[in-house]
Amino acid sequence: MSEFPAPQSIAIIGLGYVGLPLAIQFAKAGLQVIGIDLDPRKVEQLNLGKSYIAHIPEEAIADIIGRGKFKATSDFRSMSDCEGVILCVPTPLNQHREPDISYVLDSGKALAPHLKKGALISLESTTYPGTTDTDLRQVIEEYSGLTAGEDFHLAYSPEREDPSNPESKVETIPKLVGGYTPACLQKAVALYSVCIKTIVPVESCRVAEAAKLLENIFRSVNIALVNELKLVYEAMGIDIWKVIEAAKTKPFGFMPFYPGPGLGGHCIPIDPFYLTWKAREFDQHTRFIELAGEINTSMPNHVVGKCVLALNDEGRAVKNSHVLILGLAYKPNVDDDRESPAYTLIEKLEDLGARVDYHDPYIPRIQPTRDHSRLVGRVSAELHDGYDLILIATNHREYHEHDFSAYRCPIVDTRNCVNTPPAKYYKA
Repeated sequence: MSEFPAPQSIAIIGLGYVGLPLAIQFAKAGLQVIGIDLDPRKVEQLNLGKSYIAHIPEEAIADIIGRGKFKATSDFRSMSDCEGVILCVPTPLNQHREPDISYVLDSGKALAPHLKKGALISLESTTYPGTTDTDLRQVIEEYSGLTAGEDFHLAYSPEREDPSNPESKVETIPKLVGGYTPACLQKAVALYSVCIKTIVPVESCRVAEAAKLLENIFRSVNIALVNELKLVYEAMGIDIWKVIEAAKTKPFGFMPFYPGPGLGGHCIPIDPFYLTWKAREFDQHTRFIELAGEINTSMPNHVVGKCVLALNDEGRAVKNSHVLILGLAYKPNVDDDRESPAYTLIEKLEDLGARVDYHDPYIPRIQPTRDHSRLVGRVSAELHDGYDLILIATNHREYHEHDFSAYRCPIVDTRNCVNTPPAKYYKA
């Protein structure tokens, strides 16, 4: 049992796919929540009770605003009375595939002058071990004049969110928590226990940081394995999807993973490289992780090769062919396009001279991204049989349910998605 009472007010910095659901959950539990985000569009929409994330209903936002439990702002001064501060900001890779924790450190600098003495700061962004108790701690101490473990509490508690999964709810997903000191851990347990059923304390911030990386490295490596096996079994005339369905009937010792056109999302394509980068500091080489990354990042080339073969069977070159890509989101039934391999596929096909449209019922217009600026502003096209080739990149339920059986153009399916395949049907 924690010696600390439950806090009454918190600030959550970063109101994206992690921060916003967490803010809603804390507000539903009765805390006063200040949501801080530097995007004025998000702040305005939230204060009007609007949602900009498809799977978060506007009713949930309107409810906590109506009860006076939530307010969004871009002003860090508003958190000066908060007993807890949770950071949910991006941790991308830079152009050299090295960790970019600038959002974390900039948030630390911005919040430090307004930090209430005795308050808890908890970082949820995925990062390498040592970020919380070294990099973030030093910045906050420098800009606040306070000392971690004495004047304020510091913890790391990795986010675990699974968009589009109806069984994935903030309050029921076990929450790892590591503290800078034992008292910091107790303070963090007291905070998260307010709205999350199962808290899993670990001995340090670094253990919690490393556990989060392990979770996503495990997925990356196993996805790479089935991606490699897909190519091997294809050469043997064996369908990898049927192999996986057969293997997963084993009730022990096996967990199914599925191949695809490449990795997407904010975790799996990025997080393993946080560890590979940090490992070099200790003269350790993560060959297994790096090999998995090479395999997964090579998959778009395999898919494009399949498209070339499908068009060749039609007596067409890629150049000047009109291609429709189905699905921009990185996973089915969400509007989340972060690190989506569909963007890479569009650019690779266009570099070969194709004209490429996309269709996605969840993403009507391409918004600015860090890496694909030339695609910004394009809008979702209609799904019809007037293209030279259709490439399925995301297995939205709409594509499962769509009748492709009468389509005359070739369809290349990277997700084993089509239930009613046409005569010209290729798996990739």
